[in-house]
Amino acid sequence: MIVTVQDAIWRIYELGGPVVLILGVISILVLAVVLFKLWQFAVAGVGRHKALARAVEAWDAGDRTAARAHMDRSRSYLVPVVTMALDGQTDASRLEAEAETRFAQLESGFRFLDSVAQLAPLLGLFGTVLGMITAFQALQEAGAQVDPSILAGGIWVALLTTAVGLAVAMPTSVVLSWLEARMDADRVLAQRIVHTILAPEGRGATSEEADPERAASHA
Repeated sequence: MIVTVQDAIWRIYELGGPVVLILGVISILVLAVVLFKLWQFAVAGVGRHKALARAVEAWDAGDRTAARAHMDRSRSYLVPVVTMALDGQTDASRLEAEAETRFAQLESGFRFLDSVAQLAPLLGLFGTVLGMITAFQALQEAGAQVDPSILAGGIWVALLTTAVGLAVAMPTSVVLSWLEARMDADRVLAQRIVHTILAPEGRGATSEEADPERAASHA
């Protein structure tokens, strides 16, 4: 098994040089990070806030009991933040900071993906430049006995690094954009939830009448 892997690595090195080998390692790291982020998003419930949204709607309508019931069914990672607001935390900045802490945890790894998306094409271009230099050196050494196949072979090998760089960068950029879009949507939702809870429309009943738990705590 080890020998097979070593042979594969050596063939890649011979085909595209060290740059292609580096890009191959980077692509494996990107795949690992993307799979981890997908698992992390699934566990945290990113984008799945139906029960949480219903709880906020009930709270906004003045139905505190229904809001608590919906909160108990929610598996969103924003539940602790919303619970703080429902339990009497009225500082919007504090609540938004708590939400941002959770966003930062879910956004870990985004900078690595962004760096790969930007640097992989440049790394591929760097490999192409090195390959072209090698090809023209071989052409110069050939002197008068110029063989077009020498130049052509050197050029396609050199251009291979650019193609590999783009092949790594483009999917990374697409996946990163999708992940960022999910987080942006959750960030907007969190802000709406916080401000809705702090300033609900259903103010017909007093807070103690609408929320038996809070009334009991003041008794």
